[in-house]
Amino acid sequence: MVRVRIAPSPTGAIHIGLARSALYNFLFARQNNGKFILRIEDTDPSRSTKESVEAILEGLKWLSLYWDEGPYFQSQRFSIYKEYAEILLKKGKAYYCYCSQERLKAEKEKALKEKRSWQYDRHCLYLSEKEKEKLEREGVPKTIRFLVPSERNVVFEDIIHGRIEKSGRDIEDFILLRADGTPTYNFACVVDDALMEITHVIRAVEHISNTFKQILLYEALNFKIPYFAHLPLILGKDGKKLSKRHGAVSIMEYKKMGILPEALVNYLALLGWSPGGDLEIFSLEEAIKLFKLEKVKKSNAIFDFQKLEWMNSEYMKRSTNERLLIGVKPFLIERNLSPDKEDEKRLLAIIEINKERSRNLNELADNIAIYLKEEITYDEESVKKFLDEKGKENLKTLLKVYENLTDFNKETTEKVLRELANNLNKKPAEFIHPLRVALTGKLVGPPIFDVVNVMGKELVIKRIKKALTVALDNYSQNN
Repeated sequence: MVRVRIAPSPTGAIHIGLARSALYNFLFARQNNGKFILRIEDTDPSRSTKESVEAILEGLKWLSLYWDEGPYFQSQRFSIYKEYAEILLKKGKAYYCYCSQERLKAEKEKALKEKRSWQYDRHCLYLSEKEKEKLEREGVPKTIRFLVPSERNVVFEDIIHGRIEKSGRDIEDFILLRADGTPTYNFACVVDDALMEITHVIRAVEHISNTFKQILLYEALNFKIPYFAHLPLILGKDGKKLSKRHGAVSIMEYKKMGILPEALVNYLALLGWSPGGDLEIFSLEEAIKLFKLEKVKKSNAIFDFQKLEWMNSEYMKRSTNERLLIGVKPFLIERNLSPDKEDEKRLLAIIEINKERSRNLNELADNIAIYLKEEITYDEESVKKFLDEKGKENLKTLLKVYENLTDFNKETTEKVLRELANNLNKKPAEFIHPLRVALTGKLVGPPIFDVVNVMGKELVIKRIKKALTVALDNYSQNN
């Protein structure tokens, strides 16, 4: 059975790169009827926080990337790592290192001055038994280092990058357990992946250097080596590593922006992979069927926020009004509105005429608020242009017609406005533009008679009367 994992460190919220890795692991597991496992790599208590763990879980759930097992916590598995470190010691594949930080630092500085690369010099490997006993009696802190077989090459076949090779001479004897007993990343990772029977390790390309060390550990412990697939870097449009200057990095920041999770998942899927052809919009269920791990590109992926925003607007258009209502409610509450007190049918009608003009839930909330607020803000240029003396007179005339209209709906309000314009030998636009500004405070928006219909007679009359006072103020200021 295929078993994959995502193994974040709880040092912050889930970011774009981690979310992409989680998605690819999830897709691969689902299409192979496998298991998607969540492991929290919290071996460093000084950097790991409970809040970060909760943020990671929240982010994965928001993206609908539900795990089958876990979360497992490495901080609860220290005794297991110690057991396997002792196995390596007994096999002669690891040794104790008593070197102080001061000695290691001095050796590094010496190598730097001599302009040569530095690796640990195996000083402690060659200590005599007497020297070791003396250091033990003195209570000198010790780490456990892996004895790298430097006479051979380490080779693996990456699903994405093909054959990758490195000389053992270029790999230093790396630490397995620190002096305080905590495991290093590579050691804990191998032990956990082996015991959790991970079949495929799908992760960022930065981990290729770790893979050589991990393969040596798999072999030394007689563990089955999993398949490896290293995903391309995600860069900004300027070709630099993705950071806050390119937009949000944390997944939950996109949630706050009003990006739909299904749109973000769709976009993440395309950061390094393509289903082929012109297909760009697809659901998570469709991605499970389409995804091919071996088709992931070697070249770096480019994160383009404008493309994400476009994709989100497409999802807004295609989403049901009911789904958008659920999503937009928190944004309306942030604007001191009470969506639960409003008529749901009316809210759905408001969403229907505004969703195609909203790139995200934040914009949709702004557009909905126009229909729910007691007072609206008028665009200054629109007031000057259409609530002038001429606009005011046209609004006054239209107000009388609308006040006397008993059957008030989209069709009748449009019909009487056009008849009024025709009778007065005017263009309908001479009434429509001032009416739009009166009702929404803006010059652009959904079809005006859709707006009139959704607002209803009472609010339309109220807004026109309010606009007439604004028009009067505007006229006074300009005369």
